[in-house]
Amino acid sequence: MTLIDGKLISSQVKKELKVEVDKIMAAGGKRPHLAAVLIGDDGASQAYVGSKIRSCEEIGFKSSLISRDANTTEEEVLTIIDQLNNDDDIDGFIVQLPLPKGINVDKVIEAIDPKKDVDGFHPINIGRMAKGLPAYVSATPYGVLELLKRYDIETSGKHCVVVGRSQIVGLPMSILMQRNASPGNCTVTLTHSRTRDLKEITLQADILVVALGRANFITADMVKEGVVVIDVGINRVKDATKKRGYALKGDVDFEGVAPKASFITPVPGGVGLMTVASLMYNTLLAARRDIYG
Repeated sequence: MTLIDGKLISSQVKKELKVEVDKIMAAGGKRPHLAAVLIGDDGASQAYVGSKIRSCEEIGFKSSLISRDANTTEEEVLTIIDQLNNDDDIDGFIVQLPLPKGINVDKVIEAIDPKKDVDGFHPINIGRMAKGLPAYVSATPYGVLELLKRYDIETSGKHCVVVGRSQIVGLPMSILMQRNASPGNCTVTLTHSRTRDLKEITLQADILVVALGRANFITADMVKEGVVVIDVGINRVKDATKKRGYALKGDVDFEGVAPKASFITPVPGGVGLMTVASLMYNTLLAARRDIYG
């Protein structure tokens, strides 16, 4: 069993990005600028945004944080987005999810200029990705592709089973894994909460991508020997032995599944770190106008 080290690969990606930023600056170019919009006081969201800002500093990006309390209205959020859309110094920006109740997430995402949508959530970017056109690919799925590529994991002709159909991870992951590219060229089965006989399907997987949001959901009896396991889930589970009162667990029962896997991502230390690195990569693409010109 080979442990897929997201910390190592994300560090490599960020070092490569820093080299590109240094080249831009040496040529007298503009420093790439990423902005983050944070609405409310969700602890996990604050931690995620903090990690993104630290990564910007590490790579050499300029970063801005627009923070508002949970009472902020949808209209106010849309005004912030409009200002960022029209700010020429901002290359890309994200609106951190989840948003407080009363704010329509789809309306907010669709208000973002697709050219600055470095999260890759806008319908135009999702549609372009599905058609194989240049697009900002959602950061988590792109991070998974990068892990597969850098560990030289063969995907062509393999059966990839995706568990979870969210528009952020499961759906784009299923599209990316079947495209005529590398990584890709898989036969893909997309499963979800209504799938019958899920165990029979996961047992067929050569590559299993799990993004369900249920701790330890995939157990050893649900996978075959030699499977490649990509665990996207990150769940807080109460644990009195931990100082903070909880432990982070994936959607896969790591202790049970790892001995059967050929490759597996840990939680934490796997896909999550790649999500931030991929967001940084999308920001560089935006700064260089590589996608939309």
